[in-house]
Amino acid sequence: MRNLLLILVALSGAAGTGLAKVKTETVQYKDGDTVLEGYLAYDDSVAGKRPGVLVCHEWWGLVDYPKHRAEQLAGQGYVAFALDMYGKGVTAKTPQDAQTRARAFYTNRPLMRQRAQAGLEVLKNHPLVDTRRIAAIGYCFGGTAALELARSGADLAGVVTFHGNLSTPTADDAKNIKGKVLICTGADDQSVKPEDITAFEDEMRKAKVDYQINVYGDAVHGFTNPAATGPKSGGYSYNALADRRSWEAMQTFFNELFK
Repeated sequence: MRNLLLILVALSGAAGTGLAKVKTETVQYKDGDTVLEGYLAYDDSVAGKRPGVLVCHEWWGLVDYPKHRAEQLAGQGYVAFALDMYGKGVTAKTPQDAQTRARAFYTNRPLMRQRAQAGLEVLKNHPLVDTRRIAAIGYCFGGTAALELARSGADLAGVVTFHGNLSTPTADDAKNIKGKVLICTGADDQSVKPEDITAFEDEMRKAKVDYQINVYGDAVHGFTNPAATGPKSGGYSYNALADRRSWEAMQTFFNELFK
């Protein structure tokens, strides 16, 4: 199913433009003794420094989907780096496997932050990146990772999450967030319930963070991923309209951040 992502993303309403000029490469790096391999994308026909966007993957690991999102961002003028949270070549093959791998980070937020920071350092050190203009985006598990990176005090102009878990064991750390936050969530996402949104809003208000929350009707978990081909009743399903709207909301958000 994941092999169909290139076609599906190209056909989706969120598809980027100018991908023919996008250069991609794998980048090997390390977090401690763990060897990681991320995916870098940028338009090599454009000269000079530009904003950077860190892409944090779903609980499947660094599969095709986050790579194609990095390519879309590169086509829109950013240097995008899809990080690797699990380790070089490590991806989940089943939901049970994915849950186990993600749980290791959900139960160890310092490790989640550290692993995300390792990816951020790769992006920051790229010669085409304007280090004053960097954002992070994340999908599902990756949304949590992006938020935890911001809560750690990382130098991010902004964070965008798509159907990401909003909870944290250290809500007071929101005071460390330096940039703005955009949350894109589905109204029927059972992983992000109304009470979770309320708690997140309280966290952001107390820390005086500039935040926005967009809630998309008729959307469940995974609404941006064209590979989520199951029925909505299964709780993980693509919604083309919510995908397009959330991607456009991110573009507007970035235009504000990086103007």
